[in-house]
Amino acid sequence: MQMSAPTSRRQQILAATLLPLMLMLGACETPAPKAAPTEAAPVTPVAPVAPQVDTAKLQREADFRDMYAQQSRLYRVAGSLLVANPSLCRHSARNLLGFTAKNKYSYSSEYIDAAHEVLGLDDQLQVMHVMTGSGAASAGIQSGDRLVAVNGIPLPQGANAEHQAGAVLGPEISEHTSISLTVNRAGADMTVKVPLTHACAFLVLNGNTDQVNSYADGIRVMVTKGMMNATQTDEELAYVLSNEMAHNVLGHPNKSHMHDATAQVIDNYARVHPEPSSANDAQIKSSTADYEVAADRLGLYMAARAGYAVANANAFWSRIAATNPPTDAGSYTSTHAINAARLSAITRVASEIKTKQATKKALTP
Repeated sequence: MQMSAPTSRRQQILAATLLPLMLMLGACETPAPKAAPTEAAPVTPVAPVAPQVDTAKLQREADFRDMYAQQSRLYRVAGSLLVANPSLCRHSARNLLGFTAKNKYSYSSEYIDAAHEVLGLDDQLQVMHVMTGSGAASAGIQSGDRLVAVNGIPLPQGANAEHQAGAVLGPEISEHTSISLTVNRAGADMTVKVPLTHACAFLVLNGNTDQVNSYADGIRVMVTKGMMNATQTDEELAYVLSNEMAHNVLGHPNKSHMHDATAQVIDNYARVHPEPSSANDAQIKSSTADYEVAADRLGLYMAARAGYAVANANAFWSRIAATNPPTDAGSYTSTHAINAARLSAITRVASEIKTKQATKKALTP
């Protein structure tokens, strides 16, 4: 009996120790009951977020493209007239580079970004338009060439580059018949000898107004957006430009005492957002028929020398007179007389030019 007690006690202790151990092991070895499968919730596709469209930016770029297209057309036609007629421009002829150059800051603040996006303009001046028949064209200067230096003098960049470059180029142009121009083309610098171009030195501008008109203040010529749209061909635009250039050559703005009033109108319409109709428009008196006849005569010779046909000039000016009556404030016929005498004179001059061309006589009025 004494031997059985310890054995029984050990068995009790062992049983007491093994029971929880077995329960623990059993808990580990016995698989947990499986949860009933649940049906996955449908996944709703997330639509991609569309990028926000800056409609104002797109509109500015579209407006800039339209403006640049008009400028390009204006410079193309005006350039041919300026290059072809230094002998007829008399005291208004000068040596010119034969191209225009701009950077993004050449345009108004609202179009700086558009000039960069549309044309790739930045701080450096780039060649924009090369005048046909100019020394720059013969030297191979191309649109898109970046201006680096002239006669070894570095050309400025940045916000005021166009004005500062004029100050650098002015003395070089006045003292030489050609310049050494360094340009960057496709990432590589190259230096080209550019003969200067003796040409009529009128500044040509486009006016930001739908009024159908054109102006000359003795130094500048402006053709409005409305007149640009009214000219159906470059030939018709040449009639307008050459007529205004002829007014400047003949001194009509000063003789008629309209220089100041016309200059203020040009300043107004040269703005991106001009005043719709300034008081200066009303101050410009209509040019006399005699002045218009004289300007047409010289102007048609200028157009013919630039390679434009002049036989359709009468029909063009007749159409302008019919669609823009002098009672419309700011219209062409409110500042330029178009009457039977003028139209008849245009026909005579066109016939005279045709005869000279046929007989290979000099086209001089």
